[in-house]
Amino acid sequence: MQAENIKKAIQWRKLIDVLLDSNQFADLVLKEGYIINTVTREIYEADVAIKGEYILMVGDASELIGDRTKVVNVKNKFISPGFIDSHMHFESAMLTCTEFSRLSIPTGTTTLIGDPHEIGNVLGVHGMQEMIKEAKTLPNQIYFTVPCAVPDAPGLETAGFEVNSKHMAELLNDPYVQGIGEIQSFSNIHPVYENAPELIDDLVAAVSYADSIGKTVEGNAPGLFAKELAAHIISGGTHVSCHETTTKEEMIEKLRYGISVFMREGSSQRNMAECIRAVTEEGMDSRRAILVSDDMVPEDLLKDGHMNDIVKRTIAQGVDPVEAIQMATINPATHFGFKDVGILAPGKRANIAVIDDLNDMTIDQVYLSGSLAAEKGELTINLGSYTYPETVKKSVKKSPVKAEDLHINASGSRARVRSIVAIPDQNLTGAKEFNMNVAGGVVQPCLKQDVLPLLVVERHGRTGNIGKAFLNGFKMQSGAIAESVAHDTHNIIVTGTNYEDMVTAVNRVISMDGGIAMIKDGKVVGDLPLRVGGLITDELSGREVSEKIAELTRLAKDELGCAIHVPFMHLSFWSLVTSPEWKITDMGLIDVDKFEILSPVVE
Repeated sequence: MQAENIKKAIQWRKLIDVLLDSNQFADLVLKEGYIINTVTREIYEADVAIKGEYILMVGDASELIGDRTKVVNVKNKFISPGFIDSHMHFESAMLTCTEFSRLSIPTGTTTLIGDPHEIGNVLGVHGMQEMIKEAKTLPNQIYFTVPCAVPDAPGLETAGFEVNSKHMAELLNDPYVQGIGEIQSFSNIHPVYENAPELIDDLVAAVSYADSIGKTVEGNAPGLFAKELAAHIISGGTHVSCHETTTKEEMIEKLRYGISVFMREGSSQRNMAECIRAVTEEGMDSRRAILVSDDMVPEDLLKDGHMNDIVKRTIAQGVDPVEAIQMATINPATHFGFKDVGILAPGKRANIAVIDDLNDMTIDQVYLSGSLAAEKGELTINLGSYTYPETVKKSVKKSPVKAEDLHINASGSRARVRSIVAIPDQNLTGAKEFNMNVAGGVVQPCLKQDVLPLLVVERHGRTGNIGKAFLNGFKMQSGAIAESVAHDTHNIIVTGTNYEDMVTAVNRVISMDGGIAMIKDGKVVGDLPLRVGGLITDELSGREVSEKIAELTRLAKDELGCAIHVPFMHLSFWSLVTSPEWKITDMGLIDVDKFEILSPVVE
């Protein structure tokens, strides 16, 4: 860090020399554009002069233009700070940091805050450190908020490794680590308080350490109000965020408590339109309203964009364009304490998005630290490729399964079963009971009621557990889907219209060392190997992954009759035990609110 501080001091001194010495000039001037001022919420015409990695000044830069100064005329275009995605998971896109950046930089996103919670559940500290190592090779700003509790719910799920307060010094003292990530282990306040108080003790120890060294902490408070919300806030120390806010009422209460509300607008979960009503209808101050993606698939990044598209959607909800841009620039910069991004001002890092049209949010150019990085939607720099070491591969330790391993057994000819109910575009679920047919002692899937077996197979080689339940609302007519992406412990989750195809799907995932597999009539309809932790591929480009996922999504609809939006992402969230109401892990059907394991068959 000392070397970095010396470097900054030298660069700042050079900026002063250029400004005050009439014989020195800017390297680059963006001429006659409309400045998006994220501090005063103004738009006005001015130049942006840049020297090296930093902004010299914003205003009339005529005197800073010399013979070697590159002048780019951006007349009638808008100059904005580069966008910040304050909460995202590379694993959810199934992409390396490099490939995600390749898709997001041309859309104007210049800073990413990744939460490696997923690879941490599979590979522990080592897996997270390997991801951080990759990020250090890239030109955009990438920081991480790391988990302090893995798994989220000990006793209810099995992760590949444990992470707790004892690991915080090793992780948090890396300069690329911004702080502690979403504290999901204390999302279900009363169940955790009553059944696992030791989790709170360890959480507070981790948070206290983070606070002592100036690191931030991110919260996770779905559906919390009053005393429960206050307890969650305190568990996060001095100031926390929440990216699980889904209603206007939650937004209002959290803003009143000083929480930074990360309004999620990803591929399968979109909450901004509801949250923003606190601003548009109630006139609440938007300084702590922040736009995030959380989870995005590559196809959406390529088709619609990244933070620019989320800003566009926010504008469409009646928010002033500059105010919407604040939610992806100065607001997150303030939350995290970033001093050099989020604003166009002297001495700030020259991370810039040049916008053609404010309402459409089309990006003309992107600059990273003063260098042109993308133009007209295409990268102008070479990011290369990144290959992960073998130490983060071959993470599937499970031997092949047999049909009887997956059977959900019951006596008689009929059984009453418990079923998770899918809620489209949310990671929340419902809970319902159904009457099902039993044949040969095995509960049969029921397409008429849209109730299918849903199982989670422990794949870390630690217990051999297979959790069993049912699922309503997946709208699949034939075959089976299995994947090793299953939040947050990422065991193998599988559902299907028959047990035979489910077995084949699970075994296909095992044979690929992780990934997605779709089976129909005993044959592979489509698959995608994800060999980095069973979560990510380093074998395909972002565009290739996008094309593959689009193909798999089409096949899921056309071949399996699955009509739900982004089926693989929805399936992955039905094992997330930190959000209500019923979920499934390798230990079984979980009543999230009661912190207990339920039998799939009502006794």
